[in-house]
Amino acid sequence: MSTSTPGHAGHTAQDDPPLGALVHDLTQQVPQLIRSEIRLAQVELTEKGKRAGLGIGMFSAAGLFAFLGLCCLVTTAILALALALPGWLSALIIGGVLFAGAGIAALLGKKEVGQATPPAPEHAIAGVKEDIATVKGEHR
Repeated sequence: MSTSTPGHAGHTAQDDPPLGALVHDLTQQVPQLIRSEIRLAQVELTEKGKRAGLGIGMFSAAGLFAFLGLCCLVTTAILALALALPGWLSALIIGGVLFAGAGIAALLGKKEVGQATPPAPEHAIAGVKEDIATVKGEHR
């Protein structure tokens, strides 16, 4: 004879797994859950590291362009004083173009570094907090 629990049509007390089986399942699943959260954190940190590396590379390119622009401006001043011919004008135009390139690279680098911060694996941390709340029975 099976007894139905109130509010559950067709559900019997014998259908519930024993507490020992539930504890065994929990001890099997918690390490798997922790490993999956660690893998998620690794993937997230790898992605943020790549973005930060790209942004730092763009900052480096901006510094190089700025240095080359400064070299062209110095050359422009020398040519303008030495010859007073149109050669200085072409050097001035090239210097301006290099500075514009440095500005664009700096803005793009700033954007990439901004997307990579904060370096903490936010999604993995939120997942672990949710898992802890679920285990404690506080999950909404």
